[in-house]
Amino acid sequence: MKMKMKLALLFAVALLLVQAFAEASSATDASHALASMNGGGSGRITNIDKRYQHHPRKINCGYACARRCSKSSRKNVCHRACKTCCARCHCVPPGTYGNKSACPCYAKLKTHGNRPKCP
Repeated sequence: MKMKMKLALLFAVALLLVQAFAEASSATDASHALASMNGGGSGRITNIDKRYQHHPRKINCGYACARRCSKSSRKNVCHRACKTCCARCHCVPPGTYGNKSACPCYAKLKTHGNRPKCP
């Protein structure tokens, strides 16, 4: 009998802890939403705000550029330029030629001679 009572009490305590953590996390999200509505408060970045900062998604530039330059007559030159563009823009257009509208940053990069840098 005592064992069942202890298990029931332990279960109740665990349930209360889970509820407390859930309420604390929703309060944190609510305070972040309130701060963003008020213009961010004091202008400094808190630990809560760091979670919501934009981070460019990771892309495998080696694979994407190998695919992009697969039909190029000068594969090494194409691959080197493509990897530079990929590192700056974090995207590579699909296909082996054209389609630069899918990645505007990639299309905007120019050489010193004002020619397109990215293949």
